[in-house]
Amino acid sequence: MSLSPQWLDELRARVTLSGVISRTTRLTKAGREFKACCPFHNEKTPSFTVNDEKGFYHCFGCGAHGDVIRWMTDQRGLSFMDAVKELAAEAGMDVPAPDPRATKAAEQRDSLHDVMAAAQKWFVACLESPEGEQARAYLAGRGFDAHTVARFGFGYAPEGRQALKAALAQFPEEQLIEAGLRITVDGKEPYDRFRGRLMLPIEDARGRVIAFGGRILDSAKTDAPKYLNSPDTPLFDKGRTLYNLHRAGPAARQSGRLVVVEGYMDVIALAAAGIAECVAPLGTALTERQIEMLWRLVEVPILCFDGDAAGRRAAMRAVGRALPLLRPAHSLGIVRLPAGLDPDDLVKRDGAKAMEALLAGAGSLIETLWEHERDAAPLRTPEDKAGLKARLLAHVETIADSDIRALYRRELLDRFSAFAYPAREPRQRQAGRGGRSEPSPTPPDHADRLRRMANGGSRDALSAAVLAGLIRWPDEIARHADTLARLVTLDPRFALMLDQLDSGEPLESEALVTILAHQGMAVPAPEEYSGLRFGFLGAEAERDQAAAALAQAVGLLVERPALEAALAEATIRYEREFTEEAYAEQQRLLKRKLEFDARLGQMANAQPVL
Repeated sequence: MSLSPQWLDELRARVTLSGVISRTTRLTKAGREFKACCPFHNEKTPSFTVNDEKGFYHCFGCGAHGDVIRWMTDQRGLSFMDAVKELAAEAGMDVPAPDPRATKAAEQRDSLHDVMAAAQKWFVACLESPEGEQARAYLAGRGFDAHTVARFGFGYAPEGRQALKAALAQFPEEQLIEAGLRITVDGKEPYDRFRGRLMLPIEDARGRVIAFGGRILDSAKTDAPKYLNSPDTPLFDKGRTLYNLHRAGPAARQSGRLVVVEGYMDVIALAAAGIAECVAPLGTALTERQIEMLWRLVEVPILCFDGDAAGRRAAMRAVGRALPLLRPAHSLGIVRLPAGLDPDDLVKRDGAKAMEALLAGAGSLIETLWEHERDAAPLRTPEDKAGLKARLLAHVETIADSDIRALYRRELLDRFSAFAYPAREPRQRQAGRGGRSEPSPTPPDHADRLRRMANGGSRDALSAAVLAGLIRWPDEIARHADTLARLVTLDPRFALMLDQLDSGEPLESEALVTILAHQGMAVPAPEEYSGLRFGFLGAEAERDQAAAALAQAVGLLVERPALEAALAEATIRYEREFTEEAYAEQQRLLKRKLEFDARLGQMANAQPVL
């Protein structure tokens, strides 16, 4: 859609800037202007001015400046077009019509908004009815008062496969299905998606309901997921949506802080404790798009994860996705909760001040990266340490910004050197012609060469075979989750499998194939691993034998980078020093590498493909 400058000027002229700003910021008349404490940064003396005649606001403290449209995008967190549409409706102006196809799509979305608003109204009514007694008891047990329940729009979806359809009979069933409220299966009657669940609306930046999340209340239903979200629809894209952003955005602008927690119940618990600037992804790991959305509000949002294994994996996947996007002054802070506690547990046990203390002490992204890789595996041997170095360098190479990449390389290598090579007396070379001893020359920076040698197995036959095996036997993903988290740098497809595991969705082969295809990643083709005949790849492999063979293959995939990195390090050392000690170490590791290759060959061909 193209909006002319003349039309935008007319829109600005019809809307009173001070009237829009005063809805969220207290203004005081000062001559022909208005003054206030700036909503974009903390201050005690007002330096924020609003001038209706000139049509702009300005802060002399932080430099924030803009017109009424900029206010809606920066302070309210709306997109440009959403800001224009909201202001135009207030001014009584018609937004110029887009092309017919876009108009039809907009009309479709508007009608779905009506469906979702009606569903939300019905869910709230059900919560207040006798059927909602169990849901109300759950909310009371969580300590949520009436204000919190009403503010976040809690509702209840009653049991019954056709209850919602009957309640929303004014809408065609096709719309209920398109909105994600009903499920259709070939050859069967459609049925309600949410049944017997505590319901929570998911809203867009304008506060409109675009999806729902439902928590199961009957603990006896062990075959159903604990949390269930709406599927992607014309209104809802979970990878581009952050729960509670429309409430957290204005609060974050004032506090300069934005906290990301793992789920929407964590958001609500912290809001009830007075920490309002919280958002959460919706059943998936934080996406690149969501990171960019966070950076529009604050430069260093704080990610707060549970202290369990799943929380640690989620933290590292967020780090991995943020590294390529890093730019000057923009990063992530990381907080890990005590093991076994989520934000609600911590606040109830230790109070809101304990949570505030954790947030104030958030670690940096580079600290999190270093500590995770350092603690990911035992570091007893030179091979182990070389594997650590290779993993760190693999992460560094994903950073697009050249300055940040160079700084990360320098700091991580400094940390690695201090860890792997404790300080000791410098070794002296043989005396030179003048009879003076000369220090050993500074070794050249061989990080690039080491990285290339250590990562030679990326996306090769072994990793392809393991990926194919996990897709075929998805129940094995949970067994190897912590190990697979260390393989994400080899192939991002491992990260998608862990995302599916941590989302709580069923692990099924077809679902994994669909998710990979949706992300533009192919399922490993047989020709990629045709030289490896692991038992788990056979057409008639038995489960126990397949699980054992797959565990062996995963172990090989983890062992190989460390061994190759150690061999690369020893080879470089030998070329630099030409000593018997260095030669012996290089030959020892070369022998181990040959033994590894032989073991791989034996294991991969131990059972024929059936």
